Amino acid sequence: MQKLGDYKLPQFFNYPPYFTLQPVRDTREKQIQLWKELVLDYCKTQKIFVIPLEQEFPLFSNPVIERSLSHEAMEAFLSALVSEGRAEWMDKGHRKCLILWHRIQDWADCIVQFVKDNGLEDGVMTVEEIRSGTESRGTELHGMDRTVLMRALKLLEHKGKLAIFKGTSADDEGVKFSL
Repeated sequence: MQKLGDYKLPQFFNYPPYFTLQPVRDTREKQIQLWKELVLDYCKTQKIFVIPLEQEFPLFSNPVIERSLSHEAMEAFLSALVSEGRAEWMDKGHRKCLILWHRIQDWADCIVQFVKDNGLEDGVMTVEEIRSGTESRGTELHGMDRTVLMRALKLLEHKGKLAIFKGTSADDEGVKFSL
């Protein structure tokens, strides 16, 4: 089985037609489904949150069979994720795509569990501590994209489970939990 770093690639990755948008509707739907699952799983295991379409992205080419996805195919597969709420275009030109291998609500649930696991129900943390502090090591929150984290925190703030307060810089933003 072929690998990309430490990631095991699925069998279809060595099948050249999967790197070309298929013209037959049923085949294309199956192709899109396989690529959606692959993109989400790869991004989750590699902790990738943003895919830039104008730069080389290792998942979108296979040097063993000398195939790469066209820009049209990349955009089609990522747009399918966008339509399911599993990704968002970060710009109007579709040059960068934010991958939501967990939906924002699922990230919010992860944060709540993290808070409970660490006894922080009435605690205070900075946003950076949540993303990169010692408490978050070994959790999915460690190394999390700031944009995704802030959206999950704002969702929890809207639900009354925490308050976000601003410091003098973005690094000073804090969170007061009230679970």
